[in-house]
Amino acid sequence: AIASAIVDNIPYTTTMIPVVERLGASGIPIEPLWWALALGACLGGNATIVGASANVVGANLAVRSGHPIGFATFFRYGFLVALLSIVIASAYLYVRYLW
Repeated sequence: AIASAIVDNIPYTTTMIPVVERLGASGIPIEPLWWALALGACLGGNATIVGASANVVGANLAVRSGHPIGFATFFRYGFLVALLSIVIASAYLYVRYLW
């Protein structure tokens, strides 16, 4: 999730697919890893403008409408949303696969 906030989530996910496949080949249960990657990449991208393509589009539309959203302002709200979402998703994965 942290890496996805810094790098766009699509290239990050594409890069991490071979890592998850290798971990699965080594005997680690693969289903929770796929869910963790999907949720972490998607939800972590909400923290910053550059974290997801939709954030960039939304920020550009806001500028065109005369309501620019700076990086710091987006981060202030986006980080809280991402953090809460990641905590909820982590709790779900813990209960679903480890409890």
